[in-house]
Amino acid sequence: MENHSIAIEVYGASTQCASCVNAPSSKDTYEWLQAAIDRKYKQPLYTISYIDIEKPIENARHKEWAERILNDEFFYPLVLINNEVIGEGYIQLKPIYKELERLGFQQA
Repeated sequence: MENHSIAIEVYGASTQCASCVNAPSSKDTYEWLQAAIDRKYKQPLYTISYIDIEKPIENARHKEWAERILNDEFFYPLVLINNEVIGEGYIQLKPIYKELERLGFQQA
């Protein structure tokens, strides 16, 4: 299984997205997502990172995504897998699991 290059990124902010009033916070979504992936898949080799769009960002690609969110192109939290949008706003596991399995993840 060639999962070492799978990168999951969760973009968000400490304030709640205006249209995501009842959804968990971005940071909670990041932590929940990581726990859910670790429980569901055996030996998942991936990286997951949280990017706060309200703080200074050094990485140019991260900064570009953050600016797109701040310009209302996407809701947050925004979840990317290998730079592809998988979910935004109210995050659901099904599309994330589907993409991970497409990339070779196997259930435990």
